[in-house]
Amino acid sequence: MTVDSSAASQPRRSAAGKAGTTGSKTGTKRTTRTTTKKSTDPELVQLLTPEGKRVKNAEYDAYVAGITSEELRGLYRDMVLSRRFDAEATALQRQGELGLWASLLGQEAAQIGSGRATREDDYVFPTYREHGVAWCRGVDPTNLLGMFRGVNHGGWDPNSNNFHLYTIVIGSQTLHATGYAMGVAKDGADSAVIAYFGDGASSQGDVAESFTFAAVYNAPVVFFCQNNQWAISEPTEKQTRVPLYQRAQGFGFPGVRVDGNDVLACLAVTKRALERARSGEGPTLVEAYTYRMGAHTTSDDPTKYRADEEREAWEAKDPILRLRRYLEVANHADEGFFAELEAESEALGRRVRESVRAMPDPDNFAMFEHVYADGHALVDEERAQFAAYQASFADVEGA
Repeated sequence: MTVDSSAASQPRRSAAGKAGTTGSKTGTKRTTRTTTKKSTDPELVQLLTPEGKRVKNAEYDAYVAGITSEELRGLYRDMVLSRRFDAEATALQRQGELGLWASLLGQEAAQIGSGRATREDDYVFPTYREHGVAWCRGVDPTNLLGMFRGVNHGGWDPNSNNFHLYTIVIGSQTLHATGYAMGVAKDGADSAVIAYFGDGASSQGDVAESFTFAAVYNAPVVFFCQNNQWAISEPTEKQTRVPLYQRAQGFGFPGVRVDGNDVLACLAVTKRALERARSGEGPTLVEAYTYRMGAHTTSDDPTKYRADEEREAWEAKDPILRLRRYLEVANHADEGFFAELEAESEALGRRVRESVRAMPDPDNFAMFEHVYADGHALVDEERAQFAAYQASFADVEGA
């Protein structure tokens, strides 16, 4: 089943403004704007409605036809534990234990559905928010936090799980993924590559270049765009005049939009795209239409650029609640399962908290290493200045 995209049916407020204003406690006014539905709005693949009702789709049902009750519970467990880990990481940052954190809140279905569609021999290139995908690839959650605490540059061996280190430079990993996929094809390997990026990254030149190379060389790569509708404070309509998945047409390969809050649909769509890649049919662009329910990172305040009503509308489409409703109605899980999972979730939170607090403090002088292969006088000068600055704190404490 395909349904009308909710992009146009939900209110959006931003600084761009609509007719009318809203008052604030300070007496200032904030302009708002509501997007209205157009006849050209796209459709998206959906297998579970927000109410948890299973709907048929002739094109994608086959990719989840054999899914068992145990596997459905597994998808739910993945999403719940990923959210619990994410919440703990956010709390740790607020307590000064991490320098920064990029939350996945609201995007669990897109990440778990697509992550569970991959095979062990596939290779994954994430951005910096793919904590749920990392979970699916077997990366210990605590390993994700070392970089955000400043104690390492990633914390895991990418080749152990075929899961590359997080990429902070926006969009560059799509080129890495495309090059890797071209190598896979030349080697004749029966595997695929998947690259994750956001709607904001889709405007980067690196992404366009990767589309070109992937199409021309028929690379076995899936481009998975999590369209959470906000590139920090910039709404998607300020970045593109067409739905993102339609961009693939201009490069000569297919694109599909999927309900990013529907874990079954994300699983099915990604499975098909990966199968196309492995069989030599080339790249696919998957746009998972979802919503970032939290801040872009913990340094961001989303209340400054979007309305509470928008978030509330999307909370009703919560991916975890959606699958739970389906599990309960279809008798795939009982209260005992949910109670055990709650206990497991709390245990995970405690383990993450204890592990992070046991990590060593970052080496303040490590940033001066490996800047130049043979050293540099300016770096030496900066190191000396920083050492004097650090020593000044010790002088104050000893006074």
